[in-house]
Amino acid sequence: MHPTRLPAALAALALTASLAGTLAGTATAAAPQVRPVPPGHGKSLALAAADKAADSGLDGLRHGADEELVRTAVTPWAGGLYYAAYQRTYKGLPVAGGDAVVVSDSSGKVRDIAAAPTPAALKLSIRPAVTSAAALTTAKARLARVESASTPELTVLLKGNKPVLAWHTLVVGRTAEGLPSSLDTYVDARTGAVARVHDKVVDADGRGYHNGNVTLDTAATSMTDPNRSGLRCGGQNGGTYTGSSPWGNGGANDLVTACVDIMYAAQREYDMLKQWFGYNGQNGQGGMVPAQAGLGDVNAYYDGTKTTFGHNQQNANQLTAIDVVAHEYGHEVFDRTPGSSGSSNENGGMNESTGDIFGALTEAFANNPNDTPDYTVGEKVNFFGDGKPIRYMYNPSLAGDPNCYPQLNSGTEVHAAAGPQNHWFYLLAEGSNPGGGKPASPICSGGPSSVTGIGVQKAGKIFMGALLMKTSSWNHLAARKATLSSAKNSYGSAECNAVKAAWNAVGVPAQSGETDCGGTTTPDFSLTLNPATGSAQPGASVTATVNTATTGGSAQTVQLTASGAPSGVTVSFSPSSVTSGGSSTMTVQAAAGTANGSYPITVTGTGSATHTVTYQLTVGGTTPPTGCADTEYTYQGTLASGQAQAQPDGSYYYSATSGTHVGCLRGPAGADFDLYLQKWNGSGWADVAVGGTASADEDITYNGTAGYYRYLVHAYSGSGAYTLGLSAP
Repeated sequence: MHPTRLPAALAALALTASLAGTLAGTATAAAPQVRPVPPGHGKSLALAAADKAADSGLDGLRHGADEELVRTAVTPWAGGLYYAAYQRTYKGLPVAGGDAVVVSDSSGKVRDIAAAPTPAALKLSIRPAVTSAAALTTAKARLARVESASTPELTVLLKGNKPVLAWHTLVVGRTAEGLPSSLDTYVDARTGAVARVHDKVVDADGRGYHNGNVTLDTAATSMTDPNRSGLRCGGQNGGTYTGSSPWGNGGANDLVTACVDIMYAAQREYDMLKQWFGYNGQNGQGGMVPAQAGLGDVNAYYDGTKTTFGHNQQNANQLTAIDVVAHEYGHEVFDRTPGSSGSSNENGGMNESTGDIFGALTEAFANNPNDTPDYTVGEKVNFFGDGKPIRYMYNPSLAGDPNCYPQLNSGTEVHAAAGPQNHWFYLLAEGSNPGGGKPASPICSGGPSSVTGIGVQKAGKIFMGALLMKTSSWNHLAARKATLSSAKNSYGSAECNAVKAAWNAVGVPAQSGETDCGGTTTPDFSLTLNPATGSAQPGASVTATVNTATTGGSAQTVQLTASGAPSGVTVSFSPSSVTSGGSSTMTVQAAAGTANGSYPITVTGTGSATHTVTYQLTVGGTTPPTGCADTEYTYQGTLASGQAQAQPDGSYYYSATSGTHVGCLRGPAGADFDLYLQKWNGSGWADVAVGGTASADEDITYNGTAGYYRYLVHAYSGSGAYTLGLSAP
């Protein structure tokens, strides 16, 4: 080891690594949970612009000297856009309700800002009179049976316009009536009373036990997805079903068969999010919560830690149809995007509608002949014995739900309150009179005479982009502004006007400051990749589609080029230039002998403006390094002498529990590479373990507490490709 040489490498890393890997979406699907780099550890141009906006346009969130805005997440989006989420803090404590999102492009221009309304400057003592343990006891007492509870976190809760110091915890279990519950609880840190409680369990009614013969991604001997972090399926004891393929027997109430349906639908939704929207899994970080089958209730739900599926009212089959499963995992998308889930009936209705929308999107993506795509909810369910769907997105009133926003009130039940947004989505995707056997959809009083749809994939991408602007005060009025912004930024004025027409058609009025859809006289275009990642063995190639769209002025010629490819890799485009609105096929060829590793390649479109997107190429496989036993995750990289890289993928991971961290580095022969395990101490990265050899191969085993960790690989001497295997608690 050569610890005296590390500071120079760290200095270089701070300047070069930044968040490039995270922003480019480079985290592998099976990776540990990757979070944005803590404040102060490098910024891209887009992040710097977002922070600049936070220092100016978001001053409404920060009223006092003891308040700050902390960036909590960054999500890359189409056309070089970035959504940066911010949390208001007071004396270092998170402020529940003080959140915002900044949308910026790759050139550093701020496109939009969304912020939750907040009171004036905060002023309160942060010294609790009630202990964390006492608050946890109070929170647990809300449930008759507790399955799990998170460690209470001291928080400033905005209760109306009054700040309250509170202990925040999530308690999962059962009510006295035996119903599932997941209570997001705030206990007043001065009085010990419950200041606010919200049940995160959200229900969907559905059925489905047979999607035909389907292909699943599972481990060889268990129902664990090896490619999508967190997804596994088992029974009510929390375990995972074991056995071997083929899984299940096709029986209506066989629980392994139910898990086949669950994993199939969850995997299709994951793939839809990635392939259609470029979004990294249901949790935005390459994974999702696990699933449990066999609930002895007529119910299915998501509680913030898992999805659970029971049986229909006749106990004739399990509630595992495609749209039901995708609905529950749609709740995870809503929960894990900025602003999380709120407590009002309107917010709850929009959460239910989000589940319905993702159910329809997943059906459309899967296009399974056993469950053809439609816009009804649980259409395979005989829930009440009448053979009817639970909800109708094209006409919610058919199930007794409101079609129009003015029909909502503070007491509207949350499933019924899904009606207006469901109706809006159908109108946006299909229109009011789509034809082709698709049902007509009514228009609310005062709306346009008709609405023309833009297609389900475009509508879904606009909706997903809007969820990335969601704040804790989310409602239909905020959703209108956010979807207009998403449409304008992702596509252009035509799609933006379609979004506006659909909202007008369900009675959601225009809002002050909403995006002008009229377009701009300045010519401009957007640039996207599908997919944005790919892998090839040395001597092979991989392709992706480069898509362009006209976002301002007239269509223009866009010249396509690539830069940053490693030695041995060539990139070509067919055609090499397109008229905006067209597409090109990009071929990435890795020559024989190309070093294994993960490489970001910059694709540039040049016209009246210049836009870039990043393609993440992986050369070689993900086999654990030679001599490394049972490491869970594998990463590759290439270093020149003196350089350093952070792993995983230029970022870091979060360990929620204490346990053993294992790192196993295998570098090029003749080189001297160093391996460091570092932990975030609140102000910087501190070494907690180092390798112990003067070669390119080093191993680390460290027993640590919960927290943020990363590995640092430093090329002390010599150059070449390396492989890092790691396991985390």
